[in-house]
Amino acid sequence: MVKTIDWKDNSVILIDQTKLPDEELYLKISDYRELADAIKKLKIRGAPAIGIAGAFGVCLGANQSRIEKYDAFKKELEVIIQELAATRPTAVNLFWALDRMRAVLKNNRDMPTIKKLLLDEAFRILEEDKKICRKIGEHGAALLKDGDTVLTHCNTGALATGDFGTALGTVYTAVEQGKKISVFADETRPLLQGARLTTWELKKANIDVTLICDSMAAFVMKKGWVDCVMLGADRIAANGDTANKIGTYNLAVLAKFHQIPFYVVAPTSTIDLNINSGKDIPIEERAAEEITFGFGKRTAPENIKVYNPAFDVTPFELITEIVTEEGIFRAPF
Repeated sequence: MVKTIDWKDNSVILIDQTKLPDEELYLKISDYRELADAIKKLKIRGAPAIGIAGAFGVCLGANQSRIEKYDAFKKELEVIIQELAATRPTAVNLFWALDRMRAVLKNNRDMPTIKKLLLDEAFRILEEDKKICRKIGEHGAALLKDGDTVLTHCNTGALATGDFGTALGTVYTAVEQGKKISVFADETRPLLQGARLTTWELKKANIDVTLICDSMAAFVMKKGWVDCVMLGADRIAANGDTANKIGTYNLAVLAKFHQIPFYVVAPTSTIDLNINSGKDIPIEERAAEEITFGFGKRTAPENIKVYNPAFDVTPFELITEIVTEEGIFRAPF
């Protein structure tokens, strides 16, 4: 598996996902502002991965600080945490990881060791995610039979996590178990994470993958070519409503009509028990240029009105099961 994010020589090392599949470029980032910009620009993306990035971003900010007194240092780092939190409003894993870094600050006042303790916590979040991915893979693979074809959306593999992924992790695990699994990957507009990232990953792993446009999903379902839909989540409300990459809700409706299981695969850190239902999940809106001028070419008239939400919300009634590292949740969620 590709290593999405790491820490070396007091810097964050990450693969620039905006360059894939043309170029496998790794960035070395030592300024937390540069890392925040990388999160905003989707150079690193995927809910678990940006949680890890946020934790390491706090460490970068701590290393950049020249303050030697605890109270002032804590105040400065809170500003840094707020800057990192503002990068992506929907994925709750980011806030979950930043809260853990806050807890380190709150519970340790010893300035000579506090930077080390922050880095220890960031590494703990990374290592936990690796174990979580493996457990999710084990639970999710039990839902897949030999010969199944999975339809997926966006990217939920190694590029989205600290290990081999969530929804794609279940595919990798099933293949490791000797099952023959095929995948239909939606392009996932407007930034084509499915086309650029998911197909790139699966091809590297020698897993049978077919790329389709988002608008083709209903047709391949009608043909009987899809055994289940399996995708990730950026935030899951207490009732099971799920926010995920825009286009997910479409697939849930289609799967319900065609009587195809619809599985959400995510770590428990993605579950936000402070939000009762999907209507309370904040939905990030992206720049219009991602649609009107995507990948350097104008594809719409100038000054056209654009609505570009990054996520939609799937009601829990359309979700068959939610797979986590703790096991599989079934209705009522």
